[in-house]
Amino acid sequence: MSYYRQQVMSFLPPLTRMVKALVIVTSGVFLLTYLPAKLFGWYTPYIWLSLQPYDVIHRLYLWQLFTYLFLHGGFFHILFNMFALWMFGSDLEMLWGGPKFLYFYFLTGVGAGVFDVVLTSMFGPSYPTATIGASGAIYGLLLAFGLLFPDRPIFLWFVIPIKAKWFVLIIGAIEFFSEISGPGSGIAHLAHLGGMLVAFLYLRGGGLPGRFQLRYGDWRRSRLRSKFEVYMRKQEKDKKKDSDPWIN
Repeated sequence: MSYYRQQVMSFLPPLTRMVKALVIVTSGVFLLTYLPAKLFGWYTPYIWLSLQPYDVIHRLYLWQLFTYLFLHGGFFHILFNMFALWMFGSDLEMLWGGPKFLYFYFLTGVGAGVFDVVLTSMFGPSYPTATIGASGAIYGLLLAFGLLFPDRPIFLWFVIPIKAKWFVLIIGAIEFFSEISGPGSGIAHLAHLGGMLVAFLYLRGGGLPGRFQLRYGDWRRSRLRSKFEVYMRKQEKDKKKDSDPWIN
């Protein structure tokens, strides 16, 4: 059974309302599913609620595209996911507001599931697979965080500071090469990439939340202004050099 794993660290933001609700609900579902499975061998919720491409396509178990986000395969699995949700989600919720943040979370989570189902059914193994975990949505939040706060430092493994924009590129590259070089690892790299892709397409498209659209537009204008200023300084420098009376 595939599950999600990621290595994400940042500062410690406040625990916002929707992030807190997601952490509580996801943790509650984990206790109600993982413990009975381990203690009594009761895996029925995993059979019906995990994301299984065959069931989604041939049996139309479409709810799995949503429910798989709340299942996890172990304590470290859910710990890392909920920690990342707190680290990246709180800042985004404070910017967007609770309802729009929640919409984005499930949009990227379900979108990651669709991405996983389509590509697994086309190019995946012939044997049945199942995916669980919230990391499709988490990677979507990470992509949004990198776009919105590109220079915000993230502490990788609590030690190495790196700007969010470079962190996102590195994580995306790791997931891509992990998928093409190590299929069958038990980690849903396709869903990770799917969450990032859905987030990117949404944020760069017309479905931007209002406040983010303004903020993203300001960021784009700031970048263009910086590039223009660099260009103008270079032109002034070249002009002074060309007009130097000591040069024949």
